Amino acid sequence: MIKKKIRETEEIKDQQTTKTFENNDNTVTEKDINRSGTFTPEDDKKQGTDAESDKPGVPESDKIIQKERELLEKLAEMQDKYLRLSAEFDNYRRRTLKEKIEITKFAAEDTLLHVLPVMDDFERAIKHMEDSENCSGMKEGIDLIYNKFSEFLKQQGVKEIESLKCDFNVDLHDAVTKIKVDDESLKGKIVEVILKGYYLKDKVIRHSKVVIGE
Repeated sequence: MIKKKIRETEEIKDQQTTKTFENNDNTVTEKDINRSGTFTPEDDKKQGTDAESDKPGVPESDKIIQKERELLEKLAEMQDKYLRLSAEFDNYRRRTLKEKIEITKFAAEDTLLHVLPVMDDFERAIKHMEDSENCSGMKEGIDLIYNKFSEFLKQQGVKEIESLKCDFNVDLHDAVTKIKVDDESLKGKIVEVILKGYYLKDKVIRHSKVVIGE
C-alpha cells in the first residue's frame, strides 16, 4: 500500500514537471522557464533560430557541381575571348605585312620622279649633240645637268666622301692598288680616286675606290 502511494506521488510530480505552456503556437516546458519564473519572446525566437539551424543544409556534392559549372562557364568565356583576339591579331598581321610589301615595292617612287627630269635633260643634250657643232654649248648643257643632278642628290641626303689626299680609312675606302710617290707627305695617303664614295645622311652607301701612295 505504501509503495503504491509512493508511486502515485511520483507520477503526480512527473506530471507537474512536464506541464507545458502554449506561446505563439510553440510548446515550452518548465525547463525553458528562466530562473525568475517568466518566459520571454526572446526565448521563443531563440528556440525558432535553433530549430532552423538544425535543418539540413545544401549537400556538399551540389556545391561542388555548382562550382564546376561556374568554372566551365568562365573557361568557355575566356576561350571565346582568346579566339576573337587571335583572329583580330591575325588580320592585323596580314594587313601590316601587305602594307610593308607595298612600301618596299614603291619606296623609290618619289626618288625616281625627281630623277626623270634629269633623264629628260640628258636626252635633249644628246639630241642637240647630233645637230650641233658648237662644243662649248654642249659642255654648258652637260654642266647644267650635272649641277642639277648634284643638287637633287644633296636634297636627298646623299653626300660625297672626301678622299683625295686624305688618310686611308678602311671604313670609308677600298684600296685598289698602291703606287710609289716621291712626296713623303703623300705616303700612306690617297693619291687618286678611281670611283667616288657616298654617304646617305650618316651611313656609307658606297665606299670610295682609291689608290694609296707608298
